[in-house]
Amino acid sequence: MRRQVAALAVVLALAGCGSGGPDPARSPAALPSSAAQATPAGAAGTGFQPGAPGAGDPYFSTYGNGGYDVASYQLKVRYDPAANQLTGTATIKATATANLSRFNLDLAGLTVQSVTVDGMAATSVRDKSELVITPARGLARGKSFTVTIAYGGQPGPINPAQVTGGFLRSGDGAVAIGEPESASAWFPVNDHPSDKATYTIEVTVPEGVSALSNGVLAGRSTSGGWTTWRWAEKAPMASYLVLLAIGDYRVTTGEHDGKPVVTAVAASLPAGGSAERALARTTEITDFLATKFGPYPFDAYGGIVIDDERVSYALETQTRPVYGPDFFDGAVDPSWVVAHELAHQWYGDSVSVRQWRDIWLNEGFATYAEWLWDEHQGGPSVAQSFDLAYRRSNDAIWRVSAGDPGSGNLLSRAVYQRGAMTLQALRMTVGDDTFFRILKTWAAEKRGGNGDTGEFIALAERLSGKSLRSLFDAWLYKRSQPPLPS
Repeated sequence: MRRQVAALAVVLALAGCGSGGPDPARSPAALPSSAAQATPAGAAGTGFQPGAPGAGDPYFSTYGNGGYDVASYQLKVRYDPAANQLTGTATIKATATANLSRFNLDLAGLTVQSVTVDGMAATSVRDKSELVITPARGLARGKSFTVTIAYGGQPGPINPAQVTGGFLRSGDGAVAIGEPESASAWFPVNDHPSDKATYTIEVTVPEGVSALSNGVLAGRSTSGGWTTWRWAEKAPMASYLVLLAIGDYRVTTGEHDGKPVVTAVAASLPAGGSAERALARTTEITDFLATKFGPYPFDAYGGIVIDDERVSYALETQTRPVYGPDFFDGAVDPSWVVAHELAHQWYGDSVSVRQWRDIWLNEGFATYAEWLWDEHQGGPSVAQSFDLAYRRSNDAIWRVSAGDPGSGNLLSRAVYQRGAMTLQALRMTVGDDTFFRILKTWAAEKRGGNGDTGEFIALAERLSGKSLRSLFDAWLYKRSQPPLPS
């Protein structure tokens, strides 16, 4: 994710793509008495327990859920922009990782009409943004099960007081976007990057309106004044990376290395302008980054430029990053932000954080990619970008630990700049060949999964043969500016 440069100097708001602490509506609370009363006789035997109402993230205690692992989501939604009315069915295939008497999903604001587990009616109750499901029978550890949920209503932001993330309605459509959460605004989900899954997404909208999402466009059909768009993402994807963009777009399709390319620009933005020229460089930039990071990890390429002033950031939605309109005002070459979001396809998307405190593994790497791209284009070298960042870094950036910034600084400037400087300090210590071998190996060994800082340090030490913990401690964690590597 990348904010406009000026915005990086301030603490970002959580409900958009920044972090100002957990949404009060997601705060831990005891289940209502109706949840306890909702367990049918025989639903679970001895040793069966409720799944945890959170994934165990120390920053966001109620994000995600425990007790199961999702394999896939099949989403079928119909959205009427004029009425801001969404109806949907979510089919979720998962495996119990504990003996479950009940389990939770995350769903903000929408109304549930019915729930089945393995085809049998299940009981559900709501506890704010938690959907608590009690199946007719307990789910034994290791059991695969299928949950089908029919739901609907008028979707909106995750936090109505901060309307930069969630499901954002616009004049002719909507966009679902946001970090660290957004998916639960429009479908029931285990909303934490530690539980990645594959997706098929079928979206029905009025004829003439585009409905864009992740992965490969599997088909499109029109009947009775409505058009259904079908998308498939076969690589595991973190929930906050799931994209839905509905509206009037100029959509361009193509192919690169045998893979489909889909880019789109809001029709309200100038035709042939800076946005379209920047998106046209998507595959060029991706090919360059592949020389540094290894093979591109997905089956499709693309990008979307929306026209919504509430979105002052770009987000690395998998295979198809979303860019707010402010990056394309013509004053600066916008290819830097395209390089940033495309770098996330390796670091953040293919290799996702296990917990949100490791966010520098996403943002530090993507900022470093900006430096690599600038150098490739004949601009400042990476060493010069590092020197400039080091000399210009004020005291504030060193008072925030990039390796454990806290929820209030999740996307602060320290995470981006200190993260990138940490990588350059590593490069200066181990040499170019070993450094880029570390980056490529991290992307290859963790492809489709999750990683954390300790694992990255261990990899760097294994490949370099050096003890590096003091280096990472100084550049990521200490609250003072470290000396330059000797």
